[in-house]
Amino acid sequence: MGRGTAHSIEAGRPASLESYARIAAALSLRPELRFDDGRRPSPVRDEDFVHAAMGELEARHFKGMGLPVAIDEPYQHYQFAGRADVVVWDVERRALLHIENRTQFPNVQEAAGAFNAKRAYLPRVLADRLGLRLGWASVTHAMVVLWSAECLHTLRLRRATFESLCSDPLDAFDSWWAGSSPVAGDQATLVVLDPAPDIGRRRRFVGLDAIDRIDPRYRGYAHIASRLRDVAK
Repeated sequence: MGRGTAHSIEAGRPASLESYARIAAALSLRPELRFDDGRRPSPVRDEDFVHAAMGELEARHFKGMGLPVAIDEPYQHYQFAGRADVVVWDVERRALLHIENRTQFPNVQEAAGAFNAKRAYLPRVLADRLGLRLGWASVTHAMVVLWSAECLHTLRLRRATFESLCSDPLDAFDSWWAGSSPVAGDQATLVVLDPAPDIGRRRRFVGLDAIDRIDPRYRGYAHIASRLRDVAK
């Protein structure tokens, strides 16, 4: 496939079925074809099952440490309003962890904009809400990305973008996960995470610096969604 065709598809422009099949084969995905009646309203989309499972894993882990956890936490800064996927805090240490979970990247620029907005406004709003007059001594923003072929492809294709967006190493998130003292200052890091409950001895997550050395653990969203649903039955 020509580079121009691939870029056109990535930008959301329509292409031939053969082109879609070639993209799917290159990413080790299974193409699926669905026919919709344009005269009827589109059905309501199902819950993002994998996104919810990632939040559940993170909430269970940090609540197990005795830390307060908020899910889909609303905040507003003047006319700007948003929601944070997962927020964890330690008032005594004046430390905040904000997690933005990503299972897919239909639009990298929109994902970057949402993440940057939460970095800019969320800590101050939560500090005021919790009565922290001195603010936070430690703030960690983590974009947590599904360990799939789809997401790894996007991370590798747009590596400079993600390195600019999440420029700090994994240390801050690692400290939170291990229950040790949070890293001081404002940190933004990217985490590639495997949400499977039966992960065993395999590493749960890695940082952006490892994306060229790791293999995908799931072909795509449908693959991990099917596995998580089987476990939930």
